[in-house]
Amino acid sequence: QVSLVESGGGLVQAGGSLRLSCAASGRTFDSYAMGWFRQAPGKEREFVSSISWSGGGGSTHYADFVKGRFTISRDDAEKTVYLQMNSLKPEDTALYFCAADQINPYGSPHPYEYKYWGQGTQVTVSS
Repeated sequence: QVSLVESGGGLVQAGGSLRLSCAASGRTFDSYAMGWFRQAPGKEREFVSSISWSGGGGSTHYADFVKGRFTISRDDAEKTVYLQMNSLKPEDTALYFCAADQINPYGSPHPYEYKYWGQGTQVTVSS
């Protein structure tokens, strides 16, 4: 069992940066790949980034629309996964969720592979 709590969202101007955190509880955090997803009003939840489990060499994946701007990382000692977001755009405005992947130890862009989800943190980028 893993519980996830996101933080770090807020209001930022276009071009600015935010760092999202996802704090996990549970003894098996390091055995899960972790992912970030987002959902804007009226749109489906979409994949942002993922990182492999602790033994997976830190393998990361990004959606094309965040490549070069966002960076995912994890600190297994702190049971936390991060999403550093730079050069933010108004279209990045969404509710951002972290999730733990029970199926693929290297992460996946498919939400259905993630068993545990946080409640989300709102990111709003003004133009």
